[in-house]
Amino acid sequence: MQIHLNIICNYEQNPWWAGEEDYTYERWKQYRIKWVPSIIDHIPLEPFSLNFLVGPRQVGKTTTLKILIQNLIRDRNPKSVFYYSCDELSDYRELGEIMDNYLAAREEWGIKSSVMFLDEITFVEEWWRAIKSRIDRGIFRRDVLVITGSSSIELLAQKERFPGRRGHGQDLYLFPLDFGEYVQKLGRLDIRRAPAADLDAVMRCVRANAPYASKISRLFERYLKSGGFPVPVRELLTDGRVSTESKKACLEWLRSDWRKSGKSDAYMKGILSYILRARLSPLSWLGVARETSIGSPHTAQAYVECLENLLVAKVLNLIGPDFKILYRKNKKVHLMDPFLYRVFSYYTGEEAPEEMVVESVVVSHLTRVFDTYFWKDGSEVDAVVLAGRRQVGFEVKWGAKSWKKPKHLKKVFVLSKENLPLFLASAIWSARPHESCT
Repeated sequence: MQIHLNIICNYEQNPWWAGEEDYTYERWKQYRIKWVPSIIDHIPLEPFSLNFLVGPRQVGKTTTLKILIQNLIRDRNPKSVFYYSCDELSDYRELGEIMDNYLAAREEWGIKSSVMFLDEITFVEEWWRAIKSRIDRGIFRRDVLVITGSSSIELLAQKERFPGRRGHGQDLYLFPLDFGEYVQKLGRLDIRRAPAADLDAVMRCVRANAPYASKISRLFERYLKSGGFPVPVRELLTDGRVSTESKKACLEWLRSDWRKSGKSDAYMKGILSYILRARLSPLSWLGVARETSIGSPHTAQAYVECLENLLVAKVLNLIGPDFKILYRKNKKVHLMDPFLYRVFSYYTGEEAPEEMVVESVVVSHLTRVFDTYFWKDGSEVDAVVLAGRRQVGFEVKWGAKSWKKPKHLKKVFVLSKENLPLFLASAIWSARPHESCT
């Protein structure tokens, strides 16, 4: 009877088993403004694979899974595709029971191999125990597992418990829509693009796309208002504005995540206020502690690292001409999407100047492809990336800003209002999938 009851419950989350359409997918189809996330093409589907999909709140992880499921059930038995949202499960025992009941049912159905999606798994206490024990027993040897979590901190930490147990699996990152995709999917411009790692090819595309420069610049103005998160993108294109409600919703999800990590709202608000006031000037953990009510540099560091683990911020370290990373020097802290600047400005009451947001847009794109740092010592450059065996600089000159080129950098891209949108649009900023250590 227990198996029967759980399978009934599973039917509710897997309506395609009964030939019905999933509610999330149906709602997505009805949106006037929508796109298919490109990461769908990069999720390994060869058994055995244990994949981890992480991304910031409200970036569309669940919708991405539902679109992939619809693609899968066109070519395979729908009952071989299993989805479960784990947000109402309490511990690994309940998770194991849900999985065992599906596995028992599929045996009755004559299904030998499945693709299983476990969504919001970080709500489940010690969830990894249910997965690891079944991998060790060979239960999933013909299956593909895709695991997501809203708390990226927890998922990224616990995935380390699976050395040699990932098969063909990868760590996958779903970020907000980058500007190149924004132009292609929403601007409906047929422009040339090259992988960002090949900077020479990107610059050839920049020259080829120059006739579209004015339209791309107008699209970039919109991008600065909405960023790449689905909800504000749709709101801006449909209603002409980003609503306060969407900012509130994003903020509440983020507050829920950092509270689960033991972080205080009051301390985090102080940290975010200071980050915005710093205007991307290099800062120290001691300076953050002194300028907030936190007091301890170690605590200040832990709070900023929490934001980084939630994939909403990025800390850049200083890199020397000798390629040595100077971890003890001051750091630059960027937010990873224009919408996040709007959310945290709303939260703290601190203004985020446009030139600050633009510099962070450039950095957020670069970090998807390159190991990214900065340089400042007499001369400075906003971002330094490691491209092969060379350091390449990127300087953002959006407003009035004096600048002196560092002598040790042979190649520096100076990005202005005229060429910055064109450069970002001409590159393919696909996040690097990370193969597991098997």
